[in-house]
Amino acid sequence: MTSTPSVDTAFDPADLGTLAVISWSGEHPEEEKDMPFLLAYSLGDGPGGPEASSNAVRGLLDQTGLPVGGNVQNGADKPSFPVSLLVQAGQAVINMPYLNAQCVVPPEWLSAAEARGYAYFVFTTRPWPSATPGQPVTEEDLAQFAGDEETLIAAAHCLLPVRELRG
Repeated sequence: MTSTPSVDTAFDPADLGTLAVISWSGEHPEEEKDMPFLLAYSLGDGPGGPEASSNAVRGLLDQTGLPVGGNVQNGADKPSFPVSLLVQAGQAVINMPYLNAQCVVPPEWLSAAEARGYAYFVFTTRPWPSATPGQPVTEEDLAQFAGDEETLIAAAHCLLPVRELRG
């Protein structure tokens, strides 16, 4: 009889390091409408370094129920989906167990999110130390990191319905 080794999904939040979220919109290859994207990542600057940060993000995603490297999860299909997106006053706010994150989104992202009613959220376990919050990221650097197969395979992917505060 063989047994499958268990994976320890516990994580120390300090090991996450600095977490950041970046937004952009772009053409969807099979559709005419732009897709609003959000990418969450660690800088890999936790006390244990990039590897510990990567493992901590994986643990966070495991405990949240978001499979790394799996199929795209559709948050609209599951009423108790563990991640939600609130868009208000030009900002996207991601809420999930253990953390909340927000980022300013450009007008074209807001238009794409309004047209679709959802955003494509990627949370990668791969650290991106050169993308410091508050510092500009070039389109080339974003495309190189966000489009890299290693980044995408090491990530949880989900579609998040856009929610807004009602006034």
